[in-house]
Amino acid sequence: MRFLITLIVFICFAVPSRAADAKPNIVYIMVDDAGLGDFGCYGGKVVPTPNVDNLAKEGMLFTNAYSGSAVCAPTRCVLITGKHPGHSARRANQSRNGLIPLPADESSLANHLKKAGYATGGFGKWGLGNPGTTGVPEKHGFDLFYGYYDQTHAHNYYPAFLIRNSKEEPLKGGNGVSGKAGKGDEYTVDPILNEMLAFIEKNKDKPFFAYGAWTLPHGNFEVPSDETCSDEPGRYPIKNHEAMIHRLDKDLGAVMAKLKDLGLDEKTLVIFTSDNGAAGPGVQTFNSNAGLRGLKRSLYEGGIRVPMIARWPGKVKPGTTSDLLTSHVDVLATVCDLAGQPIPNDTDGISIVPTLLGKKQTRESLYWEIYEGPAPFQQAVRMGKWKGYRTAIKGDLELYDLSKDASESNDVADANPQVVKQIEAIMAREHVPNPNWVPVVNPGDRRKKR
Repeated sequence: MRFLITLIVFICFAVPSRAADAKPNIVYIMVDDAGLGDFGCYGGKVVPTPNVDNLAKEGMLFTNAYSGSAVCAPTRCVLITGKHPGHSARRANQSRNGLIPLPADESSLANHLKKAGYATGGFGKWGLGNPGTTGVPEKHGFDLFYGYYDQTHAHNYYPAFLIRNSKEEPLKGGNGVSGKAGKGDEYTVDPILNEMLAFIEKNKDKPFFAYGAWTLPHGNFEVPSDETCSDEPGRYPIKNHEAMIHRLDKDLGAVMAKLKDLGLDEKTLVIFTSDNGAAGPGVQTFNSNAGLRGLKRSLYEGGIRVPMIARWPGKVKPGTTSDLLTSHVDVLATVCDLAGQPIPNDTDGISIVPTLLGKKQTRESLYWEIYEGPAPFQQAVRMGKWKGYRTAIKGDLELYDLSKDASESNDVADANPQVVKQIEAIMAREHVPNPNWVPVVNPGDRRKKR
């Protein structure tokens, strides 16, 4: 009897400890404006990306992964909140009422991870609320955020300061007035990477979430003079764009080396992706959109199909691929699942943990809307092999069979009226009006000037 009581007590205390030990560290790296064709593992042939390619060899490469939106801020909102652009608080970079920060009561993936005992850090570009607003990261679950809060500030790789938890910190040679980017001598990629590595080391003995919201290879297209990749004359700024892709690959290698040096390699899930489709002076030279139609800001495939690779030794089988239909909207549900937290009812995402562990998953559809780009309003749905796109709520739907037409060059809407109706029904269901953005309703309408 005494032995049985002892055994019960041991189980009661030991199981939570083992569960806590099972929580993986999570490193989530989202680069800025990089397309599929920028990376060797997705068929890129111009810029060497050995560390990204090695991540794919040691992990799982996703072939149907999408960004949360086609441009910076709304994508980050989808990632952080787990709500697609038809439900989220940020549906374009700008709105009819200016910059929209995350609301004070908006939950985030970092909030959920903190409840599970994770240390939470972000490094790079936030874009969801400037200092003094409800949207700053330290009000949404981040113990530390270091980098740029304002997305325009993030265009400058040599500013006078970066921000740590809403406080400006001067950089070498920095000059200017508070609140203005100014001009400094330090390439911000370096301190941002160093802060991320320091965060990983500081929190090596407990579970952590390190969010690398890296600005490379977004413009301005400037790099230190010793980091260009080509000696060919006349290739600026393409030459700098190339160097920026090379540099982000090198920085990924530094993160992976740090995890191995600290003995965290097998305890850490690393996910690598981009915030939207490609942009920049080198996109044609590099075939950055991998032959897909459209670029950043477009809801055609080239604006929203992105690289995504997951590596987790002992859990994710090396060298595998997945055709799961997934996007940044799934990250919140996935990290909640990994951390043992309940998945919120209001998320539009699903946990992709079963896929990571080699099990088969399916999903009905993904939804997007955006209020900028090649048209003042765009809607899109991916449903199985089908892709629907339109530029007005009551406009004609373009329909593409991506299994035969990945470049979206052959509109087959007239031949598939039932599929058109299904996608139109998803669009009607998923679009919830928001006073900060007004969609184009009828073809030929133009959005009113702000």
